[in-house]
Amino acid sequence: MLVVDTGMPMFAALNGGLAARLQNPMLAAVCALLAAIAVVVTSWILTEAVPRLQFDASMPVWFYFGGVFVATYIPGMARAAPRCGVGNVVALVSPGQLISTTLIDRLGWFGAAQFPIRLQRIAGLVLMTAGAFLAVRR
Repeated sequence: MLVVDTGMPMFAALNGGLAARLQNPMLAAVCALLAAIAVVVTSWILTEAVPRLQFDASMPVWFYFGGVFVATYIPGMARAAPRCGVGNVVALVSPGQLISTTLIDRLGWFGAAQFPIRLQRIAGLVLMTAGAFLAVRR
């Protein structure tokens, strides 16, 4: 994931630039999502047999709505990156994600395994958040 996540600053710069040129972060988000769908569907077709589409009625409905968070993240990034700078926006994404994952892990949201919050993790969150704010401070 460390390698995969190196693409997020590139995404922020590209999508932020697209939003600034189009003067519309929502349109830039639509373009990004369409490109993502094209890549995922092509990869899926090339690497796996296409399964029969079916929904599992026993599965909690919220599992089908992960894209809602992507749909808020992409236009948010497109709107913020040109105004605040790519580095600043991406620096603040990491502590936000770590705080969110700590809550998910602690409370077992969405069926995730539960893990206690230890002092070491709290210290890491505080240091990461402080570091992000120091990194973006002008």
